[in-house]
Amino acid sequence: MEKDIKIHTGQEGQFLGVAGGNYRIVVRGEETDNNFAVIEMIVPPGGGPPPHSHPFIQETFYVVEGEIEFKTEAGKKVIDKGGFVNIPLGGAVHCFKNNSQSIVKLLCTVMPAGLEKLFETIGTPTVMGEFPPIPEMTDERKALLKQLDEEYHQTIYPQDYLD
Repeated sequence: MEKDIKIHTGQEGQFLGVAGGNYRIVVRGEETDNNFAVIEMIVPPGGGPPPHSHPFIQETFYVVEGEIEFKTEAGKKVIDKGGFVNIPLGGAVHCFKNNSQSIVKLLCTVMPAGLEKLFETIGTPTVMGEFPPIPEMTDERKALLKQLDEEYHQTIYPQDYLD
């Protein structure tokens, strides 16, 4: 059985505007037999997703640059460069927000793969370094997000759920 080594440059990947950030899909599930996917997340000040959970996906975050506040049901903590967060299988509610005045860069791994497809559906195609505005919450957008939550076994909670 032949094994193909994959090498990606820092300019490769699909760039998407998601949750106010610039997400680059570095490694797609199709490249790993859907075992995992890797997403680079560039989060501007004020950026970050609402509280959410996904019981069938483990998610890890490595802080490459800056500092970011992670909130979970256990509380909140500011994680700085070199820090690591593991969201285990089981559906722990979590979110993060960049409360600093600087860009934050995270390396996110999801196991198994799949969330990258969600990001492709909800994201706005963009280029490296660009931060498109978050789409308006129209009735159509709400219906799409509800459908995607069901499809990806994800639950979105109100913004103040973990406060």
